[in-house]
Amino acid sequence: MRSLVTRYYALTASLQSAWYPIPLRMIVGFGFMQHGYAKLARGSDSFAGILHALHVPMPWMMSWLTILIELVGGFAVFVGALLPLVSVPMAVVLLVAIFTVHLPNGFSSIKLQSVTESGAHFGQPGYETDLLYLAGLVALIMGGAGPLSIDRFLTSRRKADRSVL
Repeated sequence: MRSLVTRYYALTASLQSAWYPIPLRMIVGFGFMQHGYAKLARGSDSFAGILHALHVPMPWMMSWLTILIELVGGFAVFVGALLPLVSVPMAVVLLVAIFTVHLPNGFSSIKLQSVTESGAHFGQPGYETDLLYLAGLVALIMGGAGPLSIDRFLTSRRKADRSVL
């Protein structure tokens, strides 16, 4: 009985370490794409106006750059492609958001202010969610994209090409 339990824990540990990146990639990638799409749907000029109010240099260009990083980077994370490369500009976007917008609002991303007949009313979010996204990117860089990813496919293809030589 003891060896059966030991084998079970060894099997689940190896499965968990191999497959954990998939849900992490999905939520981080989708989250970035959703934020990029929201900025695009409201109009890049609207986001550029926000950046201008925050005294970000070249707000129109930075708004488009941020939108592209969120959309393209989010998709790359979602499919597990070039994670170390796309994570750098994504981390920069998060750090800029933390230091220019969220830091003065404290840590918590949920600040319930009141509940009325029309529903719950919340205050400005803190930097908690940005840190969670950063942690997700770091975990994916350290642990790899995992199975069912473009990075895994490219790595296995390179190994196959080398073995032919």
